[in-house]
Amino acid sequence: MVVGVLRLDLLVHGSQGLKDKRAVVKSILGRCRARFPVSCAETDHQNLWQRAGLGFAILENSEDSAHQVLQKVIEEVERIGLAEIIGQDIELIHYG
Repeated sequence: MVVGVLRLDLLVHGSQGLKDKRAVVKSILGRCRARFPVSCAETDHQNLWQRAGLGFAILENSEDSAHQVLQKVIEEVERIGLAEIIGQDIELIHYG
């Protein structure tokens, strides 16, 4: 069993305040939850209006499948185009 963890650091262009940023974050997280079997949340920079830190987690049987899903999440966030990815980190934790 493998737990895959993805951390994304985002720059939200055009945000004029926390309300604008939170709308972008909500949209990104909602789309990723709908398209992929991941748990996700805003994890960092909650009080900055042009930055967002998002965390994603998945439980899979193999490292390859966990990594593949997390890569697709990255591609989806880029495709959505509401924010620029300025940092990313994937960690795979093996159990059993």
